[in-house]
Amino acid sequence: MHVIITGGAGFLGGKLAQALLARPTLMDGNGRPRTIERITLVDVVTSPLSDPRVTSIAGDLADPALVARVLAQGADSVFHLAAVPSGGAEADFDLGLRVNLDATRALLEACRAQREPAKFVYASTCAVFGGPLPDPVPDSQALWPQSSYGNQKSIGEFLVNDYTRKGFVDGRSLRLPTISVRPGKPNKAASSFASGILREPLAGADALCPVPGATRMWLSSPRAAIDNFIVAHDAPASAFAHTRSINVPGISTSVDAMLAALRRVAGDAVAARVTFREDEAIGRIVKSWPVDFDTVFARKLGMRADADFESIVRQYVDDELGGRIA
Repeated sequence: MHVIITGGAGFLGGKLAQALLARPTLMDGNGRPRTIERITLVDVVTSPLSDPRVTSIAGDLADPALVARVLAQGADSVFHLAAVPSGGAEADFDLGLRVNLDATRALLEACRAQREPAKFVYASTCAVFGGPLPDPVPDSQALWPQSSYGNQKSIGEFLVNDYTRKGFVDGRSLRLPTISVRPGKPNKAASSFASGILREPLAGADALCPVPGATRMWLSSPRAAIDNFIVAHDAPASAFAHTRSINVPGISTSVDAMLAALRRVAGDAVAARVTFREDEAIGRIVKSWPVDFDTVFARKLGMRADADFESIVRQYVDDELGGRIA
């Protein structure tokens, strides 16, 4: 079985690749378990992951020549994670269209040319929702995104649905919560602070929070997100009805509650490293997102959410810090 992961040099892409390498099989489009023989990671830079089954390719996914090269020998499954995040897509409209929309269509078109339809797992976002929303948001909620990123991801979902309807791919789109805690440096996502206000204090550095403490967010740990990608992939086509889009389970919590969890895990001195300085542009984007979901369909598929935010913080300390707090 050949698996392609776009965004494969990124944090989630790398974690997904490691999780797949640790598994004996994935389910193919006919519902049969098959051994993963090859994984191709595609990103703007090469991946540091070292394994004889892994090939890393660097390039521009919006370039049809690169996409043709990546799929030259066919693909059984494609996990499409590559994207320009929310803040970046809002600041550079053309870049967002090129990466979030043009590259998605180029990848779908390459899959369409295959003799057998690949499973196509698309990383979407809860930012596809916006405007007046019920609390919690049901699976049937209409999409009214309030950012360029949300609009681009919405279009991607509709493309995945239509390519699936036509039999070109076997698609499923995951509307991911904000992922926290991400290691490394801050990125251009409007939600980047949801990791920064934990990651930096735990490393002994100060952090700024650009939104008020009462701001609520829909969150998931990396572990839960990766597990849910695999559940979505292995779900049979018969489990889906009129849509291939899934509201992924998460937990709804406020920034204040996140910092309280940090304080319980690491102490008052670490939590005191966070200060508030509001950023109007970030706040406007974040406040347009829904803060709670009724994830009935996802849970029927077998997806799960984290128990609470404190467990997410402890996961980060164990997985990324070796259990040590600065």
